[in-house]
Amino acid sequence: MKLKQRVVLLAILLVIFIFTKVFLIDNLDTSAANREDQRAFHRMMAGLRVELVPKLDHTLQSPWEIAAQWVVPREVYPEETPELGAIMHAMATKKIIKADVGYKGTQLKALLILEGGQKVVFKPKRYNRDYVVEGEPYAGYDRHNAEVAAFHLDRILGFRRAPLVVGRFVNLRTEIKPVATEQLLSTFLTVGNNTCFYGKCYYCRETEPACADGDTMEGSVTLWLPDVWPLQKHRHPWGRTYREGKLARWEYDESYCDAVKKTSPYDSGPRLLDIIDTAIFDYLIGNADRHHYESFQDDEGASMLILLDNAKSFGNPSLDERSILAPLYQCCISRAACAAARSVCSIPAVTSAEKAPRRDASGTSPHESSAYTYGE
Repeated sequence: MKLKQRVVLLAILLVIFIFTKVFLIDNLDTSAANREDQRAFHRMMAGLRVELVPKLDHTLQSPWEIAAQWVVPREVYPEETPELGAIMHAMATKKIIKADVGYKGTQLKALLILEGGQKVVFKPKRYNRDYVVEGEPYAGYDRHNAEVAAFHLDRILGFRRAPLVVGRFVNLRTEIKPVATEQLLSTFLTVGNNTCFYGKCYYCRETEPACADGDTMEGSVTLWLPDVWPLQKHRHPWGRTYREGKLARWEYDESYCDAVKKTSPYDSGPRLLDIIDTAIFDYLIGNADRHHYESFQDDEGASMLILLDNAKSFGNPSLDERSILAPLYQCCISRAACAAARSVCSIPAVTSAEKAPRRDASGTSPHESSAYTYGE
């Protein structure tokens, strides 16, 4: 081989060696970063894991009293909650002593009173796990599993503004009907071999009942906030009109936030930032139906925006409704803490976890990102 050919061959081998070396180093760096992300993710998940156990290690032996003491103007539950598992276990297992129609609203629900006098809201299962809701982003019935998943996302983001939610199976024949009020009982019917009810609400119809599997109905149970913290309802400034062909002002006026900032309670205090936090939260869960929201009464704008009624979520895993983020991209502000929380959801480990299909009682494809917790 001539000298010139040897030099060219050597140069080619050298280039290949350098590229291989660089590629391997990059891969090693990436692998190390991924491993650290995985460790961070597992640490986070370990800290958030809740075991539904009946044992309470607290001076107060009533789970309801403990949960009531947690509530303060800016959070529903504290960051450290060693009793959370016991409280959720009680929500999922305590005897139902009374059942009534749900409070005012557009969707079917039942108001239950559990042993010890605790009120909870029961939302029945209306769809199978893999059902995809087509149409408008706010279309369809409430999804009970969305309430559960939204509560746990509230924990992950560190907002702590959503009331406690757990999944529960109830026997309509043996647990509900014997303690039901006449008003609720009058809405029960049988479809085939299944016990059903349609309740009382704006959209409740006898022709559209929620039906159990035989007598056993799956649903979500939301803990009622203490009566000493009465709620005040507000119209959401970025609410939709729900009228075909009629847009809300925010949908065509990009300077709309400037007008919001001049009105109470958004002209001072934390409420506007709460609205933006909630927009990010709603975008992640796919909730385009927050036309109103609640805060605590007589708070002069200091109370948090409480993340109630999150069931119009996780309806279509293929739809990302950008308009939910209008408060964020029109006002161009957000909390630093919220930005830090959002970064948690962007690490590869979290992304991989969200994409991994779940085939057990914790959810099923294609709604992989929904999480469910049921009592034993």
